[in-house]
Amino acid sequence: MKSYIAKPQEVERKWYVVDVAEKPLGRAASQVASILRGKHKPTYTPHVDTGDYVIILNADKVVLTGKKLEQKMLRHHSLYPGGLKEMSYKDAIARKPEFVFQEAVRRMLPTGPLGRQMLKKLKVYKGTEHDHDAQKPEVLELRY
Repeated sequence: MKSYIAKPQEVERKWYVVDVAEKPLGRAASQVASILRGKHKPTYTPHVDTGDYVIILNADKVVLTGKKLEQKMLRHHSLYPGGLKEMSYKDAIARKPEFVFQEAVRRMLPTGPLGRQMLKKLKVYKGTEHDHDAQKPEVLELRY
């Protein structure tokens, strides 16, 4: 019996829309990362992008449990001495909620060209409006 290996040109992609209002950031991001990878399909192949497109709505209304909103920091470094920049997740969600959700998902995807290709299928929006009605996205409820 031979194993099935998906070919990139044979992959059929769907569009899903997910409302993450009042949902924990990490739990929502891990399920979205799994859909972007294609692990929910029987044709999943680790070295081929078999995932679907995901549209995230209400990224500004995502919640963090415990004291993470004040204590957890979003950090990056400019690679110069003393170039560490950090801000709390409370400020980051207020300023750029799309980036916060996208960064959470990016860190759950594989590194390298395949992970970057998967991340391009993620569309994150602050409110309830999106520009992808022509793709006829299906509403997807996340499990907990």
